[in-house]
Amino acid sequence: MKSTRLSYFFPIIIILLLCIGCEQKAQDSSLHEENWANRSIDISKKDSLEYGKTYLSIYSQIYSYSEHTKHNLTAMVGLRNTSDTDSIYILRASYYDTKGELVRTYFNQPIYLAPLETTEIIINESDISGGTGSNFIFEWKIPKNGVEPLFEAVMSSTMGQQGLSFTTQGKRIE
Repeated sequence: MKSTRLSYFFPIIIILLLCIGCEQKAQDSSLHEENWANRSIDISKKDSLEYGKTYLSIYSQIYSYSEHTKHNLTAMVGLRNTSDTDSIYILRASYYDTKGELVRTYFNQPIYLAPLETTEIIINESDISGGTGSNFIFEWKIPKNGVEPLFEAVMSSTMGQQGLSFTTQGKRIE
């Protein structure tokens, strides 16, 4: 009698576990959950803004053991306003793969960052679209003679009882 009940509940338990797993996958989307539209701003009437462009290297995969084995990483990209007085404006955040081809653009109109504010873009460990040499190009505007934004990334992963993490910082290219 007990085995009959167990065999009845076993498929239900399996279905529940699969549903939980599917829900977890939906939360693991490679696109950040932040609503970029809430940060959008019209800067066409802002005077004296200086334009800049920053390159940031990202590693969504690294080689492990040999050139034939790769290990996936989670990349946490920080977009930081380092000014304690002025808002800054990020015009575009474009993500490119190892071959330099555009993977995705995160927003299509300028967003603002308040003084000392940080926002993030997350590249999930399961998202290997960028490969071993992926990168970002950020275009931005700041008030004249203002403080430049800081773009940095932390890549991390854990395997068993070992963890791996390292950082990169953006380099102004224009």
